[in-house]
Amino acid sequence: MREYSASAVIDGSADRIWAVLTDVAAYPQWDPYCDRIEGQAVPGGKLKVFSKLSPGRAFPVRVTEFVPHERMVWSGGMPFGLFKGVRSFTIAQHAPDSAEFTLREVFSGPMLKLIGGSIPDMSEPFEKFAAGLKARVEGVA
Repeated sequence: MREYSASAVIDGSADRIWAVLTDVAAYPQWDPYCDRIEGQAVPGGKLKVFSKLSPGRAFPVRVTEFVPHERMVWSGGMPFGLFKGVRSFTIAQHAPDSAEFTLREVFSGPMLKLIGGSIPDMSEPFEKFAAGLKARVEGVA
């Protein structure tokens, strides 16, 4: 198993954070590693994620968990669980206008040993995603 995560305390309501998180078409405006995302972040929705880390390559994922204003999960990978990536977006409201956002991805499966070397270090992209989300919600971006 390989895991990456990043967090940010955001001055904004969970509603506002959720609105930005679920507007996937706008990610390229504030996530420096996102080229584009096709599809909609809705329960059971299918997305194609295009990242600057792998130009021209689409990463198909499905929205497998969708708890408005709290948690969204995208899952993708190979059939039969040979390789799986699960990305979670979690919002924990601390006060009416402050919440902690956490982005986490776990890669697993028997093929991870073979594929793992091709997965880039996601530490910086995750930190920049959290910072970009914070700036967007707080009106800085």
